[in-house]
Amino acid sequence: MLCQNLRNSIRLLALAALGLAVPGLCPLTAQNPVEAAPGLQNPTRPAVQPPLDQDRDPIPSPDLVVPPKETVGSAPAGNNQLTKKADGVYTMHQDVDEVLLNCTVVDEKGRPVLGLSRNDFRVWEDGVPQETSSFIHQDLPVAMGILIDSSGSMLDKRTAVDAAANQLLVESNPRSTAFVVNFNEKAFLDQGFTVDRVALRHGIDHFDARGATALYDAVAASADELSHHAKQPKQVLLIVTDGADNASRLALEEAIRRVQNLGGPVVYTIGLLYDAEKKEAQRARNDLEMLSAETGGLAYFPKSLSDVDEIASEVARDIRNQYTVGYHATKSTSLGGYRTVHVEASAPGYKHLIVRTRRGYFAKPGQRNGMTAQKASAAPQQ
Repeated sequence: MLCQNLRNSIRLLALAALGLAVPGLCPLTAQNPVEAAPGLQNPTRPAVQPPLDQDRDPIPSPDLVVPPKETVGSAPAGNNQLTKKADGVYTMHQDVDEVLLNCTVVDEKGRPVLGLSRNDFRVWEDGVPQETSSFIHQDLPVAMGILIDSSGSMLDKRTAVDAAANQLLVESNPRSTAFVVNFNEKAFLDQGFTVDRVALRHGIDHFDARGATALYDAVAASADELSHHAKQPKQVLLIVTDGADNASRLALEEAIRRVQNLGGPVVYTIGLLYDAEKKEAQRARNDLEMLSAETGGLAYFPKSLSDVDEIASEVARDIRNQYTVGYHATKSTSLGGYRTVHVEASAPGYKHLIVRTRRGYFAKPGQRNGMTAQKASAAPQQ
């Protein structure tokens, strides 16, 4: 019997060495490459690095989650018409080549400007005037990712930051869904998409402040999460950090391009840089400002933790007061490439209006450039 067992063991080891399937033995990782497209909550997906806690889902490294081109923002073409659902809500379907821009408009003092119409907006793409094809101004639910720095330097800041993140949820549209990512040198999805505010609070509270800061990787992975799992067409990322990135595999420009390639969530950033070393603080400030400016969001730099609550409230108001302006690009999407976008607004009674929206997008054949659908209580304003 002993000899028979020994012969069986030798046979199994030989099969394994040849790369053949052996019952009861796990194949080598190299023989089971990680799929490119699956979402972050797939429990069978191996971590790039071991998680801090076994009950937390690590977001894989960004280079492992590039979505296939045919699935990023693709959808059947529509006719840019409104359909009334049984609940009385109108859904607007866009043509596949319609570009949709989420726009925040403020006056010269930074105050939100409401009540504008479609005719008050003018759009340029690559310097060429575009004719607007759709327009909505309504408090719509959004898909939101909340990204909070969990590096070692955040330990004494997390209580105030967590309270502010919860304040953002309280003041957001109650139908908005959100997910929570706590990141250091790895990014952890501590709560997947849900409208459950209690579950989201638990996700925000679930952190272990230690390690370095891989901000760019966390942004790219979270943009992928939005691309694969968001149900709402409007998408937002809120990032809270207290220092410069020092651990990412991606560069800042690569992270921004990842966001733009995925249709582009609006990115809001809060930099707690008041106690950072001057050189590091300036680099972090530049990074956060670029992330927000390129996507149509805002970067905030509070002077103390006591200011963070009010900033969270301001972000919630900003999101709920956006206009959505759509147009069909005069330049064919089949040409691909990056397109710059510029939007202006003017209206009687206002000396100067400032429009904040994304600075551009990557055109791809057969892909919607922005949101895939919008909801409105009435037809688009003319």
